[in-house]
Amino acid sequence: MARVPYVDPEDIPDEYSDLVVSKLQGKPVNVYAALGNNPEVLAGTRAFLASLWESTGLSERERELVILLTAAGNESRYEWHQHVRIGREAGVSEAEMAAIEAGDFDGFDGDDGLLLRYAEAVLDRDVDDTLHEAIVDAYDESTAVGVASLVNGYSSLAGVLDAFDVELEDGEEFAGWDPRA
Repeated sequence: MARVPYVDPEDIPDEYSDLVVSKLQGKPVNVYAALGNNPEVLAGTRAFLASLWESTGLSERERELVILLTAAGNESRYEWHQHVRIGREAGVSEAEMAAIEAGDFDGFDGDDGLLLRYAEAVLDRDVDDTLHEAIVDAYDESTAVGVASLVNGYSSLAGVLDAFDVELEDGEEFAGWDPRA
């Protein structure tokens, strides 16, 4: 059971109630319902995450590669589970998801492999000048900022999910670290 109650949208001030609802799923989700215990933090978190989704300079597929890597690196079951579905819709194959979880980026072509190596280095706090120059050459400075922020933003969210022991939504079974299984 989660360490904080999941708030109902009707139980928080009206200006925040829609923030408990996932725009993708059209229903309240536990991550936002847990954060709803502090509506102003929920609002700030939602705004920050929206900026990461919309302004990193990555395609939807690339964004999901990075989020899945971050979820796996943080062992965040909730984030992984949510982004398996989102990743599929963005064109990430289940074999690619399994490779990300295993830390095997050899099968990723072109910039995808570089992107994953850079995101992993950001996660591990091990970016060096050579890798930074490579990501900037492949993308640009703005995207490098976006990727580093995406990794660290979702790492922060993983920490919050862990602190509150946020569970998957009722009736959902974990997608599995290897979604092909």
